[in-house]
Amino acid sequence: MNNHIYDAIVIGTGISGGWAAKELTEKGLKTLVLDRGRMVEHGDYPTAMKAPWELPYADEPTQEDIRRHPVHTRPSFYGIKQSTKHWFVDDLDNPYEETKPFDWFRGYQVGGRSLMWGRQSYRFSPMDFEANGKDGVGVDWPIRYDELAPWYDYVEEFIGVSGDTDHLAQLPDGQYLPPMELNAVEKDFREKLQSKLGRRLIIGRTANLSAPLKHDKSPQRAPCQYRNLCMRGCPYGAYFSSNSSTLPSAQRTGNMTMVANAIVHELIYDNAKGKATGVRVLNAETGQQTDYFARIIFVCASTFGTAHLLLNSTSSRFPNGFGNDSGELGHNIMDHVFGSGAGALVDGHEDRYYTGRRPNGFYIPRYRNIGNDKRGYLRGFGFQGGASRQDWTRLVDEPLLGDELKRAAQAPGQWRIGMTGFGEMLPSHANHVTLDRNRKDKYGLPLLNFDAAHGENEIRMEKDIMNDAVEMLTAAGYRNVTPYKTKANVGAGIHEMGTARMGRDPKTSVLNSWNQMHACKNVFVTDGSCMASSACQNPSLTYMALTARAASHAVEELKRGNI
Repeated sequence: MNNHIYDAIVIGTGISGGWAAKELTEKGLKTLVLDRGRMVEHGDYPTAMKAPWELPYADEPTQEDIRRHPVHTRPSFYGIKQSTKHWFVDDLDNPYEETKPFDWFRGYQVGGRSLMWGRQSYRFSPMDFEANGKDGVGVDWPIRYDELAPWYDYVEEFIGVSGDTDHLAQLPDGQYLPPMELNAVEKDFREKLQSKLGRRLIIGRTANLSAPLKHDKSPQRAPCQYRNLCMRGCPYGAYFSSNSSTLPSAQRTGNMTMVANAIVHELIYDNAKGKATGVRVLNAETGQQTDYFARIIFVCASTFGTAHLLLNSTSSRFPNGFGNDSGELGHNIMDHVFGSGAGALVDGHEDRYYTGRRPNGFYIPRYRNIGNDKRGYLRGFGFQGGASRQDWTRLVDEPLLGDELKRAAQAPGQWRIGMTGFGEMLPSHANHVTLDRNRKDKYGLPLLNFDAAHGENEIRMEKDIMNDAVEMLTAAGYRNVTPYKTKANVGAGIHEMGTARMGRDPKTSVLNSWNQMHACKNVFVTDGSCMASSACQNPSLTYMALTARAASHAVEELKRGNI
């Protein structure tokens, strides 16, 4: 048993878990890090260096791939490929239930979805932290922007975010490496958007290294090679992932013990001590059960992994789920409104091209319901997009052969531009997950059942997203402006949040202002489940800042003897 006692336990190794492991180990805590998936160390990226002709089936999914990934081949997802399918779960082996359709995209391995994320890294703004309180929606955030700003600085400097200083109140600036460059058409669109509609377009702020890091704490990382193959895993360490960044830092301290294939299915609660004492773990390969013990526990298993674990951890103290005195555990699911936008053809600029394959696009920050702009819904949305020239695939249906085909393929194609909206989804108690204890997975654990849908506010917003995309491309004078709407259920944005929200009042929230359970002070939750609102920005940078802040507080509280 002495071999199973630690100062801290971290559950999960994704965006949040990696940061928790780094911070706790660097602060001197002997830390056990558990992940339900297989071990992946930095560099274990089997397709990262393969040329297109070295991938089977032209990198397309086989019929068997499609059969085994019915969720990951839905229209809202960018799809399973031979080069990336090893990062995504087999849906048949990992089922869930849908009272209402829900798109749940998962990756079970050390590093989690930090290996496949889109890397867009935006801060929430002061108005995002104040919106719930002002609008009377959900619960008020228990923190404000100024409290998190130093932690945004801290994580941005460590992970390396390229971006520009844009002086936008709704999108605060950060600590950036040099911005990547917009191409000729994107610059044209930026100028026309500003002059005709008064809206801003900026280069995306992305966790890809546009230059060397400003610190020497990640010697395994090098600048971006502009290959745009990030989702395969980057052997250069040029984008932030747990595997390339935080976990190597934790490993170098000598304070981390990593255990893969470890499915944490229950938190152990001691009634006499009034705290959690450890976790109960199932080995995914052997089925062996093991208990591990620690003074503090960081739950970073992803929004629904965390919800599953906490709902499954019942006791006489917590009959309805661990820490669930408020009845809010599993509720208030949020994800960004996703799947709508527009594209167009762009005439001119035939003498212009671009260098490399930039792993980034442009961003149009939120402009709705700001200042004097008032709409028939709350909150707003932003757009992510890009412009490029068509490649050789445009010739697939052309009646060309031999030299004529080769010459046509050598000429750059037509310029195209497109963009997709990401809108804020309001928290609602009605959007929730439950455990179906009558149906079990292959490990004998109950299945999650999703019951979540977009409300009237999101439906109204989505109409504006599509109409505004068309309006902007039309105002720029582009041709064949075409709106689109992909069938996208809640979850399709892959920015799931809620289920164990932060708040001031233990009667209406699960966590306090330090991501600490109201009902159990030595348990911290810092993944997406902690979020009280979603804003419209990509949330991962906020998870990192909240995790670093919570870890600092946890260690201080340990030193004071308060937990």
